[in-house]
Amino acid sequence: MSTATVLKTETEADVSWQTLCIKSDLVAFSGVAAWIETAEGPAQVALFYLPGHETELYAVDHHDPFANANVIARGIVGDLKGQPVVASPIYKQHFRLKDGVCLEDESVQLRTWPVRFEGDQVMIAIEAL
Repeated sequence: MSTATVLKTETEADVSWQTLCIKSDLVAFSGVAAWIETAEGPAQVALFYLPGHETELYAVDHHDPFANANVIARGIVGDLKGQPVVASPIYKQHFRLKDGVCLEDESVQLRTWPVRFEGDQVMIAIEAL
């Protein structure tokens, strides 16, 4: 499993932007797992890079609530009804990348985080510690 290490933290009011990795660490149309520090403690996040799409970068929880395993970054990226999704590699539920909602069971949702590129750096927003 590829992982990224927090390189830099930048704090704004109640949000902290952490550098996770650089753009070349990402795999186009695929996921990469990373650790982040949140106010609730450490968390695993799945980063998805979709070059050429209106939104190119997404971050969702790496933990699959159906399989109870950290595998979402290994899921299959696709498009359902015009929306980017990731299919869990275990039971194949589809999660929308923009909001983490499961298309098969809308009562289940992955946590999402704002992410952005700053030059070649991949930045993620978390609540300030």
